[in-house]
Amino acid sequence: MSKKGSSFKDALQNVFAASAILIAFIVAYILFTQVMGNPVNFEGRNPNGTALNYLGMVYRGGTIVPILMTCVLVLIIFVFERAITLTKAKGKGRINDFVHQLQTLLAEDKIEEAMEACDKQRGSLANVMKAGLLRYRDLQNDKELEKDQKILSIQKAFEEATALELPMLSKNMVMFSTLASISVLIGLIGTVLGMIKAFAALAQSGAPDALKLASGISEALVNTAFGITGSTLSIIAFNFFSTSIDSYTFKIDEAGFSLTQNFAASLKSKV
Repeated sequence: MSKKGSSFKDALQNVFAASAILIAFIVAYILFTQVMGNPVNFEGRNPNGTALNYLGMVYRGGTIVPILMTCVLVLIIFVFERAITLTKAKGKGRINDFVHQLQTLLAEDKIEEAMEACDKQRGSLANVMKAGLLRYRDLQNDKELEKDQKILSIQKAFEEATALELPMLSKNMVMFSTLASISVLIGLIGTVLGMIKAFAALAQSGAPDALKLASGISEALVNTAFGITGSTLSIIAFNFFSTSIDSYTFKIDEAGFSLTQNFAASLKSKV
């Protein structure tokens, strides 16, 4: 992949990330004002009154709630994005079957058939293996390089191909770690604002305003719940996709090592 093509893909990813956040905020704001803030969710159809259901209770969480909802929606968007991207990266068939097929073909020295298998499989592993196979084929006919130089050359081909594929696999993973951190912090801001309102209701002269006190406590708890939920889901998503990427990267390394060993063995047999 050329630097120009890589830069274009990075620009598209940045546009996608910005668009996802904007769309998530718009959706969250509409849900907050039109659905949760619907008068039917409150006693006397008054949004400032007592909430009759959970939607009304969430609405009483205040202006921080749409931001927390945005975080959750952005998380959902990027979970789908990562799932789709990693599914494409794995290719059409099962990875273990594909690796076993390549090992069988290489043992029989069927390089062209192995490259055809890569074209059918597609995905990151297939791209890396095909790059290695192309170098494998060229080195078989090379009479100038020494044996060690040939092995180093094919290892370098694998490393270069892997370096081009790995950024795509780990792209946008930073979103999950970022959401895990800021969800709690934003929720904490909402909690503090709610407690300020609650103590303000207690601090007034005469009998405390029970409605304002309950409203402040409700706002604090709703923001706390949203913040913890968003952070928890982000951590789960980050760990899940990180494990999947690590496992897939191991498969790429394993397949590359297998091809390199096969090539080294073929050189020994010709000595």
